[in-house]
Amino acid sequence: MALTSETVATVPFLDQKPGTSGLRKAVKVFEKSNYTENFVQAMLNAIDFSKEVNLVVGGDGRYFGKQATQLIIQMCAANKVRKLYVAQNGIMSTPAVSCLIRKLKVTGGIILTASHNPGGPHEDFGIKYNVSNGGPAPSSVTDRIYDISKSLKQYRICKNLNVDISTTGNSKWEVDGWDFDVEVVDSVEDYLELMRSIFDFNALRGYLSSHQVLINALNGVMGPYVKRILCDELGMAASNAVNCTPLEDFGGRHPDPNLTYAADLVEELKKGQHDFGAAFDGDGDRNMVLGRNAFFVNPSDSLAVIAANMQCIPYFQRTRRASGPARTTSARRTASGLSSRGSPSSPRTTRASTRS
Repeated sequence: MALTSETVATVPFLDQKPGTSGLRKAVKVFEKSNYTENFVQAMLNAIDFSKEVNLVVGGDGRYFGKQATQLIIQMCAANKVRKLYVAQNGIMSTPAVSCLIRKLKVTGGIILTASHNPGGPHEDFGIKYNVSNGGPAPSSVTDRIYDISKSLKQYRICKNLNVDISTTGNSKWEVDGWDFDVEVVDSVEDYLELMRSIFDFNALRGYLSSHQVLINALNGVMGPYVKRILCDELGMAASNAVNCTPLEDFGGRHPDPNLTYAADLVEELKKGQHDFGAAFDGDGDRNMVLGRNAFFVNPSDSLAVIAANMQCIPYFQRTRRASGPARTTSARRTASGLSSRGSPSSPRTTRASTRS
């Protein structure tokens, strides 16, 4: 189908300075006339279009996400993006977006999330850009986006292009004589494939069959991942997965996985009926881990535990290297042992630094 884009005059907004976590504002700010359009155009203008541009688009399912997804599709079409890979229903965790960027070797990705901030018509929304390595845009990119936003006078959009993102599949258009494709992709499948390549799923099935685990997704993006990976793939009882339906307002919850906002999980673990518990934030890149009787495992210690037991993880068995957890004492010693002896050193109980 042949479509024509249009150029719309606008005036710059001077408060669109993104950080590595993107631009976060109240929903009512993003709903201002041309506000979201301006920021999306500034992001697109910051991309190098001297070569083919392909992007991934996903988000945590919060309020305004669906509208923003359609807007991004229309603007990418008008700005000569070659192809978009859009998450089904617009829902894809931040780690899954990163996974897909790297797997497909695309230009980058646009993630619609305000992370652990509350969602809903009177709460927060956010847009961030991840680069080709799957990670957040560095300051050199975010500074360029901000500089562009301060002098933006127009944006391009193809208003007649509408995509059904509720069903997976590929659609093609011709916009201003250029080919434009949108592939709606399964939100979980590629991330599940990555997890299979990293972890020992048979060992995890064995653990879940003999231990009681309780997972609380806080009505954020991780619900479908918990159901698909832990329940369907690894056999965890569905009754042990709670608040797993993504909601635009997170069910009125604050999607921040800590002892305060995930207090219901803490109270359940205190009863002593579960061996392990976890909760996730809105976009799925942070978690809280609890042991029996609600023993709190701080994030640095959980990293150190992984590092100290790398010999159990197939990915590290294959690569025999660890380049990430360098800041914790336990992880640093373990990584050193892995490099020099081909297997990790003995697990240690040294407390990890909270900086990692």
